[in-house]
Amino acid sequence: MTGLADRIHCVRKTLRLMPVEAELLSNKAIAANMKEAEYLRLLISQKPNDYPEIRRLLKDLINEVNHIGNNINQIVRNNNSALYTKADKERLIAYMKKLNVVVNEAVIMIGNQ
Repeated sequence: MTGLADRIHCVRKTLRLMPVEAELLSNKAIAANMKEAEYLRLLISQKPNDYPEIRRLLKDLINEVNHIGNNINQIVRNNNSALYTKADKERLIAYMKKLNVVVNEAVIMIGNQ
């Protein structure tokens, strides 16, 4: 039975590994929720966006930015209603600092691509 993957990935390569290397490959593929061949192709392609941990990091970053954006919108709404307080200003500054920290952490983890 030949599937689509067999038609796309039609070149076979033989690879010899030491038992420790084979176990490491297996563990890393399982941790990435991938088959070993998929994991090896991922390593060869070197596309950071393909890595599950980077996709997860970016998803978390987007969620964090959305939460902070909602909080900022509430503060702005209070300001437009003349309900803006010094505490709101301090919260806004804290949210912006938190946003900068989270974005900087993502840049460091991704490698400033």
